[in-house]
Amino acid sequence: MRVALSLRAVTLDAGGTLIAVAEPVGVTYARIAARHGLWVSAEAAERGFRDAFAEAPPLAFPADSPARLRDRERSWWRAIVGRAIGPGPATALDAAFDELFAHYAGAGAWRVYPEVPGTLATLRARGLRLAVVSNFDGRLAPLIDALGVGHMVDAVVHSSSAGSAKPDSGIFRIALARLGVEPAGALHAGDEPLEDVEGARRAGMRALLVDRRRRARALPSGVPVLPSLAELPAVIGAA
Repeated sequence: MRVALSLRAVTLDAGGTLIAVAEPVGVTYARIAARHGLWVSAEAAERGFRDAFAEAPPLAFPADSPARLRDRERSWWRAIVGRAIGPGPATALDAAFDELFAHYAGAGAWRVYPEVPGTLATLRARGLRLAVVSNFDGRLAPLIDALGVGHMVDAVVHSSSAGSAKPDSGIFRIALARLGVEPAGALHAGDEPLEDVEGARRAGMRALLVDRRRRARALPSGVPVLPSLAELPAVIGAA
């Protein structure tokens, strides 16, 4: 489906849209936990992570000093890790958390979907402004740079410092202000129906779903569904 747009900007989710973890989270958690004397199966760690992530409060905090913000981010993730790994000595859990937090700050923990660089280059060549909008923390912008795509976007907006997490419209409004674009002139692409599609629409933007795993999910009428970002330039048409 081609969307008739007079677009000025495209915003994109990070995890599941631009990038993915290099190996299953449970595998990474179990391996690093074992190095600190904590024993959990990859399957149990994966379940624990998914459950904790789904039930956690938004990864968004009030305006604060950079040091305080980093502390809040670490505390948020420490609770996720603790639940995923399970009980154990506090010193071992803290050490495992420190290693995991540092691990996911590095490019080696992630991969860029293969079509992403070409898609971003095509959109930029059309004169579109681009931003990453993600429920993430302060590690995101350096990570996007380390993965080789930071220079292809005009802004990276993460929920932690924005004080607003998708599907709240505030994070989208911050991104649009950074880009200097009104909501009607922007489209958001992401892999979650609520956080990405509904959140962007609440902000007055258009949206589409990137459904890499071909999961059947109910969406508002007229919302395009793409199997990858490779189809995005054709869907939005010529700028």
